[in-house]
Amino acid sequence: MLTPVDGARPRAAHEELALALTPADVARLGELARVRLTEEELVHLASVARVTEVAGADVPPTSHALPLTNVFREDVVTESLPAAAVLAGAPSVEDGRFRVPRILTEDA
Repeated sequence: MLTPVDGARPRAAHEELALALTPADVARLGELARVRLTEEELVHLASVARVTEVAGADVPPTSHALPLTNVFREDVVTESLPAAAVLAGAPSVEDGRFRVPRILTEDA
């Protein structure tokens, strides 16, 4: 049997499979996450967690309603900009490189 979150009511054996959250469970999770929730939000979020009870064994679990596919483009090698053109837009240049303020000391 699952151990309830501190402050939550103990679960009956038949609830172990459903993993339903009570408003007390949601309140405790909110405290742990340092999220202040109203009583209405606690009840709403607990009811949302019960959605898993609706699906039958014939409904496969999904994360999206439609299948997702990545669209990749071909990598095309092109000439890069000449260093002089890139450095021309820099506010400060030193020894052919961008000059930036020092943010670390020698002992860092």
